[in-house]
Amino acid sequence: MKKFVLDEIDHQILDILIENARTPFTDIAKKLLVSAGTIHVRVKKMEDEGIIEGSTLTLNYEKMGYSFIAHVGVFLEKTSMTQHVLDNLRLIPNVTVAYVTAGKYNIFCKVRAKNTNDAKDIIYRIDDIHGVNRTETMISLEESINDKKRLMHAIFKEF
Repeated sequence: MKKFVLDEIDHQILDILIENARTPFTDIAKKLLVSAGTIHVRVKKMEDEGIIEGSTLTLNYEKMGYSFIAHVGVFLEKTSMTQHVLDNLRLIPNVTVAYVTAGKYNIFCKVRAKNTNDAKDIIYRIDDIHGVNRTETMISLEESINDKKRLMHAIFKEF
C-alpha cells in the first residue's frame, strides 16, 4: 500500500484546521495564496486517505462549572471484566476519557466534576461497578500541556 505523502501546503492546511476546524476554505486559501478549490481538493484527499477524521469542537468546561479534574486508576477483579467495566463507565457522563492500560492500572480515566464533593460521588459510582476491585485517584492541579500541533509538526519533519 502506497504511503500518502503530505506536502508543505497540506501541512499548513492542517495547522490552520487544528487551530480552528471551522475556518472557511476561502480564508485558508487567502492565507496560503492558493484557490479555495485547491484547499477543498486537498482536504477531501486527506479525508479520503483517513488523515483527517471529522472535526471537533472544544468546550470550555470551566465556564460551564466543571473545573475539577481527577484522574482515576481502576484496578479490576479480573482482566476479563474490562469490557463490562468500560460499558458501565460509558454510562457515567463525567468520565470523559478512559484508556485500557498495561501497567499499574487496568483502566485509567479522566473525570470532570463541579467540585470535590461531586468528584467523590462520581468516584464512588466507579467503585460500585461490578468488577472494579478498587480505584486510585489523582487530582489535577492544572493542565500544563495540551498541544494539538507539536506531534504533527514532528511527524511532518520525518517526511
